[in-house]
Amino acid sequence: MQYAVACGEKISRLAFGTMRLPLMEDGSIDQEQVNAMTDYAMEHGVNYYDTAYPYHGGMSEVAIGKALAKYPRESFMLADKFPGHQFMKKYDCEGIFNDQLEKCGVDYFDFYLFHNIYENSIATYRNTDYGIIDYFVKQKELGKIKHLGFSTHARAENLEEILDYLGDWAEFCQIQLNYVDYTLQDARSKIGLLGSRGLPVIVMEPLRGGKLANLGEENNAKLAALRPDESVASWSFRWLAEIPEVATVLSGMSSLEQMKDNIRTFSEGEPLSKEEWDMMLDIAETLKVGVPCTACRYCCKGCPMGLDIPMLLAGYNDLKFASALTVKMQMDGTPADKWPDKCVSCGACAAVCPQHIDIPGVLKEYDEMLHTGPTWADLCREREEAAERLKAGK
Repeated sequence: MQYAVACGEKISRLAFGTMRLPLMEDGSIDQEQVNAMTDYAMEHGVNYYDTAYPYHGGMSEVAIGKALAKYPRESFMLADKFPGHQFMKKYDCEGIFNDQLEKCGVDYFDFYLFHNIYENSIATYRNTDYGIIDYFVKQKELGKIKHLGFSTHARAENLEEILDYLGDWAEFCQIQLNYVDYTLQDARSKIGLLGSRGLPVIVMEPLRGGKLANLGEENNAKLAALRPDESVASWSFRWLAEIPEVATVLSGMSSLEQMKDNIRTFSEGEPLSKEEWDMMLDIAETLKVGVPCTACRYCCKGCPMGLDIPMLLAGYNDLKFASALTVKMQMDGTPADKWPDKCVSCGACAAVCPQHIDIPGVLKEYDEMLHTGPTWADLCREREEAAERLKAGK
């Protein structure tokens, strides 16, 4: 197993993310399979395990806690998160934190994160009535948290504001990163900013929810010709391993076979060459669909509604690539008067677009896409209701 040093800890480059655990036919977590996956991970040097309050309706913490219970506490690092990004009637820091410790069966967390501080949820974390930041800084002082950080799906242009607000206590940051989102969600800028602050990066969504495990017949064949003994998924992990700011990569594995393949990737084989690394960025461009916006911002100068058109087009491209709740979540943090439905179709933007994009038409389609399926707020409410039902034993 490969390791990195972050926050003074020796961390396995592969981490077990527990958002997509194996399930039984009735939808409950397959504890026996989770145990087998955890045993294999521990045997092969994986020492970082990540869970969160809402995962699997609140049962992910229980499952990974049971799986790790037989191992000495100092032999693994456990990460959990406070759900300040969810819409709640109240934010009971003490109640939630104590519940998490109990469900995981531990006395402390090695890494603890403020879950998804982004454009909309930062108001919750800033609210002094809730006292979220102060409470968890205190828990760190008491030894119940060893390292305190945060995860974020914020846009790159908003991350600096978040870092400035959080201050020196933020020791690490977890972001969505893969060779597609390196440019599609401008993760490249986020890495640069975090690196300049000296914060190690923990990676989530390295395979974009599994989408990067199969790149289509042509691209799959290209990779197989170069490394016939390696899976398509392994290319994503090896690509990430070449980024110096990356400390560990969370993989939401849902089978023992996936665990074995990922451990093999982080234990064997040659790293990617510079040519192979760049090739993956080229492949990423073949996967993208949407409009060729270059963010020149010529379109913004004449918009009578003051819309951030490049930002809206980037969201459109992201949704065209894959169903992305993160996009809807970010739009929940965008003022209502800056949504795509506020476009008046005057055509001033399209008239000056060097790429000749039908911007009014695209914004109309984007608005329709945003109103298809659940919003981020809907999902958060559903998770909260599920957690309350579980707590009530229903």
